[in-house]
Amino acid sequence: MDTMLLLGQILMINLVLSGDNALVIAMASRDLPEQERRQAIWIGTAGAVILRCLLTFVAVLLLNIPYLQAAGALLLLWIAFKLIKDQQQEHGDLREPASMWGAVYTILAADFVMSLDNVIAIAGLAKGDLALMVIGIVLSIPIVVWGSGIISSLLARFPLLLYLGAGVLAYTAGEMLLNDSKTGVLILYWLPAIHALVPLLLACAVIAAGGMHGLRHKKA
Repeated sequence: MDTMLLLGQILMINLVLSGDNALVIAMASRDLPEQERRQAIWIGTAGAVILRCLLTFVAVLLLNIPYLQAAGALLLLWIAFKLIKDQQQEHGDLREPASMWGAVYTILAADFVMSLDNVIAIAGLAKGDLALMVIGIVLSIPIVVWGSGIISSLLARFPLLLYLGAGVLAYTAGEMLLNDSKTGVLILYWLPAIHALVPLLLACAVIAAGGMHGLRHKKA
C-alpha cells in the first residue's frame, strides 16, 4: 500500500514538473516537417530519459553542490530567449525550418537543466529505492511525449503562445535560483522586498526582451 502511495506521489510530481520539459520540446520542434518533428521528439525524449537516469543516481550529491542550480537557471534563461529570437529570425527572413538535430540539441540542453528539480524530488520520495526511481522516470516518458505533441499543435495555431512558453521557462529559472543553496540565501539577503517575485520578474524580463528584439528585427 505504501509503495502504491509513493508511486502515486511520483506520478503527480511528473505531471507537474514534466510540463516544462514537454513545453521546450514543443517549442524547439514546432517548425520542423511532421516526420522530422516526430523524430526530434522521440530522440530528444530518449536522450532525456538517459539524462534523468544518470541525474537520479547522483541527485543526493547534486543537492550539496552550491551554485549548481543557479548555473542551470542562467542556461535556461538563455534557452528561453534564444527560442524566441530564433523563431523571429526564421519568420522574418523566411528561412528553412530549423534542423532536426538542432532541435534535439536544444531539447537535451533544456531537459538537462529542468530535470534537476524532477529527479531530486523523485529521489527524495523514493528514499534511495532504485526500483521506484526507475519507475518514476518511465512514468515521465508518455507525459513528455504526448504533452509536447499537444503543445506543439497549439503553438502552430497561436504563435503568441511562444512568448508565454518562454516566460514559463524563465519563471522556472527564477525558481531554480531561489532553490539554490547559495543564491537563494543571497537573493533573500540583498533583495528581501522582491525575493518571492524573482521568478515572475525574470519571466516578464525575457518576454519584454523577446518583444524588443522582435521590433528591432522588423525595423532592420
